[in-house]
Amino acid sequence: MERAEEMAERLIAKNRKASFQYELVDTYTAGMVLTGTEIKSLRMGHASLVDAYCLFIRGELWVRSLHIPEYSLGTFYNHEVRRDRKLLLNARELVKLQRGVNAKGNTIVAVRLFINERGYAKLVIALARGKQQHDKRETIKKRDNDREIQRYRRHDN
Repeated sequence: MERAEEMAERLIAKNRKASFQYELVDTYTAGMVLTGTEIKSLRMGHASLVDAYCLFIRGELWVRSLHIPEYSLGTFYNHEVRRDRKLLLNARELVKLQRGVNAKGNTIVAVRLFINERGYAKLVIALARGKQQHDKRETIKKRDNDREIQRYRRHDN
């Protein structure tokens, strides 16, 4: 039996570039269909969301290019590293996402991957709109200003 601290939500991977390159309109938490060696590799804390994106195939939502490395103790039963993985969402959420993707300039990006308190792997996805170059500059400017304000507050105390 695991301890209570280990049962809390555990972050595996985060796509930090997603909020910089895209304006995140709406977020959803989706379950994933995984094989045994994939979940074991995730529980060891190995995954990368760098190039991951979602797409609809025959009415189902799939994540593509999610990198889960091979499980070190797996034998010939090991999984493919970058295979397409099915996401599990309610039908209502799938319809809403499908409508959002059909709108011009929208896509679905993977934001973060975690293991919930019950031990299931969950992927937070977001309906996103691509940012223009000037929007990215505004984000950088805002981040720098926030850092300056924090720096001044620390030195005043």
